[in-house]
Amino acid sequence: MATVKDKTSLELDKVYPKAEDFLPINGTDYVELIVGNAKQAAHFYKSAFGFQDMAYAGLETGMKDSNSYVLQQGKIRLVLTSPMSPDGWMNEHINKHGDGVKTVALWVDDATKAWEETTKRGAKSYMEPEKVEDKHGHIMRSGIYTYGETVHVFIERKNYNGIFLPGFVEHKTDYKPDPVGLKYIDHMVGNVGWNEMDKWVDFYKNVMGFAQLLSFDDKDISTKYTALMSKVMTNGNGRIKFPINEPAEGVKKSQVEEYLDFYHDSGVQHIAVATDDIIDTVSKLKDRGVEFLQVPSTYYDDLEERVGKIDEDLEPLKKLGILVDRDDEGYLLQLFTKPLQNRPTMFIEIIQRKGAQSFGKGNFKALFEAIEREQELRGTL
Repeated sequence: MATVKDKTSLELDKVYPKAEDFLPINGTDYVELIVGNAKQAAHFYKSAFGFQDMAYAGLETGMKDSNSYVLQQGKIRLVLTSPMSPDGWMNEHINKHGDGVKTVALWVDDATKAWEETTKRGAKSYMEPEKVEDKHGHIMRSGIYTYGETVHVFIERKNYNGIFLPGFVEHKTDYKPDPVGLKYIDHMVGNVGWNEMDKWVDFYKNVMGFAQLLSFDDKDISTKYTALMSKVMTNGNGRIKFPINEPAEGVKKSQVEEYLDFYHDSGVQHIAVATDDIIDTVSKLKDRGVEFLQVPSTYYDDLEERVGKIDEDLEPLKKLGILVDRDDEGYLLQLFTKPLQNRPTMFIEIIQRKGAQSFGKGNFKALFEAIEREQELRGTL
């Protein structure tokens, strides 16, 4: 089956709607989470998800107000940052949101131009273009606000040869858990407030030059109790995909409403990370104690009738609770963790694409019913 790499430019236009690519993006540079204890969080993501030590900044490197641990697996870089004093914006962020994503950094060729193009189109500036340097060279960076307190930082690296960013040093420990096969960030989902989805869709279209890839309304994403709506935005080369969710009216409180209640703002709901072998990856994650949502075994009774023939044996999928869906391009396999922190906010999706470019529309009902069972246990449904 053909993959995106095999397709002609004409075929790619059918997969990725044409975006006005005045803001070329090479990929996701890093994702930064503000957390209560960066050292412990780093240990969790290493032991549970197989991330590897990469870089560090803190008291030992001259940083007095915070410390950061950088972890890597495949092309994924996580930055876990904690404040070192009892006041300041980081403490306010943690008090309001709990542990959560602050920065989605985007790798660009020209951080100054990226800031100029977006701010002149209406983006609120988070960081004016600045040059940061050390003995390994310099980077240029700039940034803008998006939904809630989430920001995009544009990183230009062509003149830098250091381990991560100026101010960071290489960090290695004796604890080196094996990776679990995570390759790159497939997409990142933002939850926004009532009637705000189209506002942020327009932001990504008009301010950042993205195009709308897919749209789901409350008829597509609903159960007997809850509903939500979603639109998927993609950049010009298809490397960045941001689904935007908003609540929809339902009998009970949806997962998006629950997120907003506990995060107290719009923000990143989940990070979808790709693997080439979801059965192997999920098996390793479960062995390390990662908890996943579970769908009833009846989900698999008519799976082949719904999605057609697949390469994988059904029994391992059923045992692990992995979901399957198909579109015109192929099929995908996916599974979602339970929330990774005390508040029912951010979680991780594990996804393997076998040609499919969609987001598992056929799994929405089973997935959201599984989420509702967790909400019921929490008393938030």
